[in-house]
Amino acid sequence: VQLVESGGGLVQAGGSLRLSCAASGSIFSINAMGWYRQAPGKQRELVAVVTSGGSTTYADSVKGRSTISRDNAKNTVYLQMRSLKAEDTAVYYCNALTKIAGISADYWGQGTQVTVSS
Repeated sequence: VQLVESGGGLVQAGGSLRLSCAASGSIFSINAMGWYRQAPGKQRELVAVVTSGGSTTYADSVKGRSTISRDNAKNTVYLQMRSLKAEDTAVYYCNALTKIAGISADYWGQGTQVTVSS
């Protein structure tokens, strides 16, 4: 599975941004896709995830300000972020969780920088 992210950039506090992640390869094996982020000096953390069945989970820090969605026809997952804060500044990584013959595996994109100026 290959993941290509796009949509990061510089945005002012209070603004919005939409990240996209296009998957290719063994997409039939993908159970869930999500977004993680890593700020300087901090561990990578979950932002949001959507399962193949459409269930979503959000980190408390972004709940109510972000929406994750999945376009199965385009093999793409989106993260719409609103009311951005300086603490949302991080490198955002797309993740795909696959499962084949009972064996799970994680795939990661290269990351896209999101910088929120206050």
